[in-house]
Amino acid sequence: MTQPASHDRRDFLQTGLLAAAAATGSGHLLQRSAAAAQQDRSHSVPNHVQAEYEGFSRFRPSRGNDPESDYYLGKLVPGFRKVEDGPAPFVAPDLEKLPFKERNGAKEFHLVAQPVTREFLPGYPMKVWGYNGSIPGPTIEVTQGDRVRIVVHNELPEETTVHWHGFELPVQQDGSMTLTQNPIKPGKSFVYEFDIHEEGTYFYHSHVAMQESFGMVGWFIVHPRKVFDPPVDRDFGLLFQNFHIMPNQTISDSWAMDWNWHTINGRSGPFTTPLVVKHGERVRVRILDFSPMQHHPVHMHGHTFWVTGHEGARIPKSAWIPRNTELIAVAQASNFEFIANNPGDWMFHCHMVHHMMNHMVKHVGPRLRQGEHVDQYLAHLDSRPSVDLSREDKGFDVPGYPQKMQGMTMSEDLMKAIWSRREVQGMRATWPMSVKGLMTTLRVLPEDLYEQVMHSEQSIPKGAIFEEIVKRFGTPETYKKAPMMHGGMKM
Repeated sequence: MTQPASHDRRDFLQTGLLAAAAATGSGHLLQRSAAAAQQDRSHSVPNHVQAEYEGFSRFRPSRGNDPESDYYLGKLVPGFRKVEDGPAPFVAPDLEKLPFKERNGAKEFHLVAQPVTREFLPGYPMKVWGYNGSIPGPTIEVTQGDRVRIVVHNELPEETTVHWHGFELPVQQDGSMTLTQNPIKPGKSFVYEFDIHEEGTYFYHSHVAMQESFGMVGWFIVHPRKVFDPPVDRDFGLLFQNFHIMPNQTISDSWAMDWNWHTINGRSGPFTTPLVVKHGERVRVRILDFSPMQHHPVHMHGHTFWVTGHEGARIPKSAWIPRNTELIAVAQASNFEFIANNPGDWMFHCHMVHHMMNHMVKHVGPRLRQGEHVDQYLAHLDSRPSVDLSREDKGFDVPGYPQKMQGMTMSEDLMKAIWSRREVQGMRATWPMSVKGLMTTLRVLPEDLYEQVMHSEQSIPKGAIFEEIVKRFGTPETYKKAPMMHGGMKM
């Protein structure tokens, strides 16, 4: 297949923009888009990369001509970043990085184990345990060959240690409580120091089982001394956790054997922050399952990825596997790499049914007292609202009906918090209805739309970016806008 000239693609994008400008009222948005596209016409795909590789296209869904090819499904198709640019910075949405200082030949970090309050959803603050005010804890990011010194301060009400999961280090640095070291008493500190010869996806966590189920974990990313080829343009991390928190509680039951709150980097959908990338980039996503006892079959919509590594090390290229769903077990991590060649807003989620919900509570069938609330009779415990025994609710005809979660209303304040982030600007007005629990989104945006969403302060109407992508790459004549919600207010 011949490689199309880059200006043909630019003409296509500009044509879509101008057509969109004629068909929508979002004039200020599209005027800027048209100007950006016009400016973009003079640019071409960088010299060190191509638009197509043996039948695989960087800019449209494709497979390639030969499964034996290095470029089949984008396997070794390079991103826009050059090897000499170094590794792409690691980004774990909604989490900070742990700062360090160079001291006596080591990178010195200070990690504080402490109780933490974390809003899983806006207005739902939960009492958990973490590090440095965060759950998961802040990311430690270093380079292969570094020497690290990590000073752990214990502000918990009980003893703790920290295990550096997967590292091959001197045994006294391993962090196994009582096996290799004495516990760190409340109010005391302990210094871990070791050289890092590995590279890859690692993490740190308390080595007290109940503290682990309370949330005490964080990323420990080691970039290779020699950048992997092909290098990625984006490097994301998503850390999955489960908690058991009853409706009238804010504290997790660490003894529970089932789990009803599900978080990605400490947030539940739709409060999870989307992964936003440019059309045509090479992307890596690292996913870590730190659930107490549940595995996660993670599915990405709209793309096929290559499994390129696990928590132990990078996989030799000959053993990479193409997938769109990867099963990740407890305390395991998987690395995905793919070319973002399919523009749009794509679901990225665990496929376990109960993990695609928020704050699950047991219910079967319709409620006996529909619309009644306990506060109506708390003051008069000797009387109760009447029960409708007619069984006219059609839920009695279908076992298990209704199948939607009850009671998780989206207040105005909650919606404001969800829409306040740049990463969600221009998404369909109803997107928060579909993203719950262990769910997030991957947004693949053409360069001009990416710049508007991520690097401007411009107010973008709900649905404007999505509709623009439909106009450029889809079938706009069949597209229907999101319906009005909540008494005429779009969500």
